[in-house]
Amino acid sequence: MEAIGRVFVYGGKGALGSVCVRKFKSKNWWVGCIDMKANDQADANVIVKADSNWKEQEIDILQQVTNILKGDKLDGIICVAGGWSGGNAAHKDFVKNSELMWKQSVWSSVIAASIAAHHLKEGGFLSLTGAKAALGETPGMIGYGMAKAAVHQLTKSLAAKDSGLPKDSLVTSILPVTLDTPMNRKWMPDADTSKWTPLEFVADLFWNWSQNQQRPASGSLLQLVTNDNKTELIIA
Repeated sequence: MEAIGRVFVYGGKGALGSVCVRKFKSKNWWVGCIDMKANDQADANVIVKADSNWKEQEIDILQQVTNILKGDKLDGIICVAGGWSGGNAAHKDFVKNSELMWKQSVWSSVIAASIAAHHLKEGGFLSLTGAKAALGETPGMIGYGMAKAAVHQLTKSLAAKDSGLPKDSLVTSILPVTLDTPMNRKWMPDADTSKWTPLEFVADLFWNWSQNQQRPASGSLLQLVTNDNKTELIIA
């Protein structure tokens, strides 16, 4: 049966990425995964070489994507790659943690934008992942806040005229507070999970955008604010 649409999920082996892969597969879409490990549910996997530098990663990933697509265009690119690391300026691993955050959030987002410039359909969508915390100061997690703020700026730039993206592309960033992932439940066993955003809610958002439904303005930074297990989208 012919796939209805095509999407790549960058970070498609992580908790949120895996839910996104499942969501689009369940709707009979072709789904590609970009991550350091393969997702068996995806139709194709692009493996990120963690020890390569930024430029090498971009060349390698773009080449793999081009070979896989064979001229077909993508309806969407969802970048949910990232991670978390704390530390203020006096922390012994301040620079090391900052570099890790930059690699996980900024490298992946920029490469996702490069894929969009080459392979996204006109009117397709690119979603990046920022953080609500990075709208303000983050003294206890400087590297994280800095990297996520860079993603917010990238989102605005990509949505502007002459950004190099296809005509009528939608570019957004989701800005979660805390996502309801297995790792967050493991590390924060006493937290109030009624304030955590369900992964299905996020995957449903992406699905709606793929169907041209409830699309925000391009360049929107969308805060995911959950209270009493109800999530609201608030544009920053």
